[in-house]
Amino acid sequence: MWYSPRMSDTAASRIAQAGDTVAVASDHAGFELKEQLKGDLAQLGFKVLDLGTNGTASVDYPDFGKALGQAVSDGRAKAGVAVCGSGIGISIAANRIPGARAALVHDDNTAALAREHNDANIIALGARLHGHAQARAMLKTFLDTPFAGGRHAGRVAKLG
Repeated sequence: MWYSPRMSDTAASRIAQAGDTVAVASDHAGFELKEQLKGDLAQLGFKVLDLGTNGTASVDYPDFGKALGQAVSDGRAKAGVAVCGSGIGISIAANRIPGARAALVHDDNTAALAREHNDANIIALGARLHGHAQARAMLKTFLDTPFAGGRHAGRVAKLG
């Protein structure tokens, strides 16, 4: 079943808007998709903070997930995009940073719910699971969906 976020909410309640900085990070498996999504973000008017990796040579995803979580947590970026082979490892690494809320998404529905119900500030994607077009669509949904607040706000606050 398709979930439709409340797009009638103001842009001010979205996680990031054109002109804001969005950080991106990947390991070697996610490098190509990260590079493609950087172009999409720039086309949407976002500033991009690229935290690496910078090629397809084997690297350790925890290093890049940690850097991304820190950039979002300390305010250098309003939101983050994490990419590894499955999206699992880099999301775990990002979530170890207080204030980072990385959500591994699989479709537009989970991308919308990550924002609306969980106030996720990092979208995690699996490069071996999704092509560029699907990843781009999920990223746009993630960025366009506001946090609902209300009953969800107390739950998110319990996350720390």
